[in-house]
Amino acid sequence: MNLQGLKAEGEGIKLKLYLRLYVIMLEGKKILLGVCGSIASYKSATLTRLLVKAGANVKVIMTKDATHFVSPLTFSTLSKNPVYSNYFREDTGEWNSHVELGLWADLMLVAPATANSLAKFASGLCDNLLAAAYLSAKCPVYFAPAMDLDMWQHPSVQINVKRLEDYGNIQIKPGYGELASGLNGEGRMAEPEEIIDFLNTSLTSGLPLKGKKALVTAGPTYEAIDPVRFIGNHSSGKMGFAIAEELARLGADVTLISGPSGMQAAGKNITRINITSSDEMAAEVEKYFPSVNIAVMNAAVADYKPLHPSLEKIKKDTPDFSIDLIKTTDILAKAGRMKQHGQLLVGFALETNDEEENAVKKLEKKNLDFIVLNSLNDKGAGFKSDTNKITIIDRNLHKEHFPLKLKEEVAKDICKKIISLV
Repeated sequence: MNLQGLKAEGEGIKLKLYLRLYVIMLEGKKILLGVCGSIASYKSATLTRLLVKAGANVKVIMTKDATHFVSPLTFSTLSKNPVYSNYFREDTGEWNSHVELGLWADLMLVAPATANSLAKFASGLCDNLLAAAYLSAKCPVYFAPAMDLDMWQHPSVQINVKRLEDYGNIQIKPGYGELASGLNGEGRMAEPEEIIDFLNTSLTSGLPLKGKKALVTAGPTYEAIDPVRFIGNHSSGKMGFAIAEELARLGADVTLISGPSGMQAAGKNITRINITSSDEMAAEVEKYFPSVNIAVMNAAVADYKPLHPSLEKIKKDTPDFSIDLIKTTDILAKAGRMKQHGQLLVGFALETNDEEENAVKKLEKKNLDFIVLNSLNDKGAGFKSDTNKITIIDRNLHKEHFPLKLKEEVAKDICKKIISLV
């Protein structure tokens, strides 16, 4: 292999290692990338590629002048999404809704941001799709200025930058170097890798559970009667998976121990361990619990299991059939006995009668920091549904009642309580 080939291979390896570092924070993020009319727009093609490689979903809005520097086809190919530049599609006349684009994004990034666009954003001028989407955005907005030295230093530009920062927008500062005019100075758009670094730092710095380790149990357990039949329950795992994903979104490294479930966990910082029986779950919890800061025991573990499971399928030879049952390991109680200072332990109570009284008994008996109560008497709560209605009761017997919500929103309420105690 020649020197050029070795260099290319080295750059490829470096890119893979680089992306591995940042895929956690950018994966699944919906990013609206604004590209303005600047020679620096060629860097935005590389930036788009890096964002997509890191797992982000990228949609690009180009100003009319930007299309003279880089073809929209380049960005649509790299982003795998249509590119927007006008309010209306010329072929169909269909409206490109700036409102929908602004609401769609988890993050808006304008790179390069020209003096012209900065002035429009700062003053609320709205004569192109990018400016309209900016004014509609409900998400964090980042901008990476790019212009010549004297333009960048002009007081009017600096006033506009200051005004945008006062609005809560975040500047990715330009670098120093050779400019398109041939001058040397400040005004170069930050390099794509520097922008990725900046986004990663920004996204991780405010995560309240960054550096924490969490354990979540989810789903049912199946206790074998024979190789075909089992004792189980109707748990789908939806609530536990939603909690694991929310903890991961808040920065925690999550170990998810799940019984049989068709659910999929999103998030690179979630390690999933699949089990079937209560004994298997007990063993995994005992293994991982001592090293975590937070444990949320959401699994619907069977209370009883067959004393003598058959190694062969039981035939229907007799009209009557009975199974001797024994209690399974009380995993939550065992975790409560293992709990050390600084660990937070959360349990769940699914009740059908005397709900709060039974939940408080469980809270105290099993040494929990708080318990999440839900009742099968509440319509829309419980197994398999997409919604849940909970009450959180803490060690001081303070009770918080929540209305019926989607389980993803319930997970946020539970995690807010976790953060307040951590």
